[in-house]
Amino acid sequence: MKLLRLKITDPKGFRSLQEGFEVRFLREWNINETAEFNPYILAGPNGSGKSNVLEVLAAIFYHMESMYLNYRPLSFEYDEIENTKGFQSKYAFPNGFEIEYYISAPATLNISGSQEFAHIKIVKVNDTAPTIIWVNRYIFDVDADQILNSHEAKEVLPAFILGYSSGENEILSLPFFKMRFIHYDEYKDFLNRQIPYSSLPEGRLTFLNSEFNQAIVLSNLLLQEKDLLKPFKDEVGVEDIKTFRIIIKKYIDLEKMQITEDPENTIHFQKNITEISEDDFGEIHYRLNITKNLETIIQKLISCSTCSYYDSEAEEHYLDYWVNEETKKAFAHHFDSPIKLFQAFQILLTLNLFTVNEKLKKELYQSESLYVNETVPILPSDKRIFRFKDLWIQKDGVSENILSKSLSDGEHQFLHSLGLCLLYKNEECLYLLDEPETHFNPDWRAKFISRIRDCFKDKDSKTTLREMLITTHTPFLISDSKKEYVLIFNKLASQTVEVTRPDYNTLGASINKINIKSFGKSETIGGYAEMQLNKIIVRFEAGENKQELIDEVNNLLGDSVEKVLFINRVINSMEGK
Repeated sequence: MKLLRLKITDPKGFRSLQEGFEVRFLREWNINETAEFNPYILAGPNGSGKSNVLEVLAAIFYHMESMYLNYRPLSFEYDEIENTKGFQSKYAFPNGFEIEYYISAPATLNISGSQEFAHIKIVKVNDTAPTIIWVNRYIFDVDADQILNSHEAKEVLPAFILGYSSGENEILSLPFFKMRFIHYDEYKDFLNRQIPYSSLPEGRLTFLNSEFNQAIVLSNLLLQEKDLLKPFKDEVGVEDIKTFRIIIKKYIDLEKMQITEDPENTIHFQKNITEISEDDFGEIHYRLNITKNLETIIQKLISCSTCSYYDSEAEEHYLDYWVNEETKKAFAHHFDSPIKLFQAFQILLTLNLFTVNEKLKKELYQSESLYVNETVPILPSDKRIFRFKDLWIQKDGVSENILSKSLSDGEHQFLHSLGLCLLYKNEECLYLLDEPETHFNPDWRAKFISRIRDCFKDKDSKTTLREMLITTHTPFLISDSKKEYVLIFNKLASQTVEVTRPDYNTLGASINKINIKSFGKSETIGGYAEMQLNKIIVRFEAGENKQELIDEVNNLLGDSVEKVLFINRVINSMEGK
């Protein structure tokens, strides 16, 4: 997809974005660049509203996705008696918006076979369900209606909406976590009804936080094309995986209150799929084979393993992998592509949500600001249904193999952010990346945009419309972008958020100029050093010995524009200029 325009029409606004806030992305004079990959760089001071744009896009597409889900949990669905705050299409947060974008025309709806891009416009008026308009549909089907029905609407939403935050931006992650719980409830419902599960969650929102880090690294290093993994080796020094272990717990313990005989009740687990036993003391115990509907995936993982065994006492599968070319061929045979392997890991990791009760899930589904990390319990490692263990990697320049967990924060972040781009490189995705380079060294920051572009180098001529928004405080990202794709945010005295494009050529601009023009910082030295220099300037203006002040500032401060300007000022005064 390619974003064209976003406008907030909700009288309450959204976070710091006021009613009437509007940002235009791809503009008319850049339409010829639609098929190109040009990430938007959102820059500005802290609190200027740039992250709120990512948050509102996540919230909008979560609402659109929720409208068309085939499966919706009871604790999520509106009921005028049982769940009065449940989901309704006519209420959203924000409650009023307009969004326009281009997307490849779905083959099933492209009667004429046109190669043009579909122009989609979604309009939501307060307390009214959104209307989805295919603006140029006449090009593809002259007789079709521009207003799309529910089946058609699903076809013109982005293939995936991917969120990533290097920090604790839980407002961005909230819609994604809601969808993650829907994924879990969807699986649980299939299990309850004893219906085969496809292993691919229906919802398209995926938030790639640290929990998915090893899944991303493994999926890429096991199945990705070697030339695309070059940045992993060149920058992080990761040569390959050597060994790793997967542990899958088969059963979960149940309380009696969690069991029901009602086959229509999806809140509890059905009695007829619950295993019941009595211990030596006459106490009844209940348990459930939580992985029963994923046995096909588990068997594939077992088939790829070097060795495996089932611990009947702990009731856990232990799968060990000694990685060589044959191991990779086995994964390629069973999972076909990196994204297919990742999606298998994704649904298995989702099972770790099994301890969250219905009350908490209902609160989460209905919340506009709930902090997930403060409310959703994190299971200790040995209680999780699925976990990775002892992922050893071969690192360039290191004689011994190292555990992946011993990599630095910056190395994890590099593998994580570029890894998700590689996984979804052939999908028409919307990437929402909140400060993905915060732990990078200056060299990696300078190369980041180039490395992302490398991820999307297609071997064939297939056009994949990808859209990426990156919030940042890093001037290097601006210097690697044309000004048309740089959005500068500023909060005005009226507390309204203003978005402008730079009035200078950003591509290749110096870091100093970008700091001055885009971040309002003219100083090239740190605050403490500036304070020391200012003290010397005061002494100069008070008439102290000029040569001694020059000597002192030379000894005290390193080379900088500020020091040179001060010394020139002193010398000029000594020469009577």
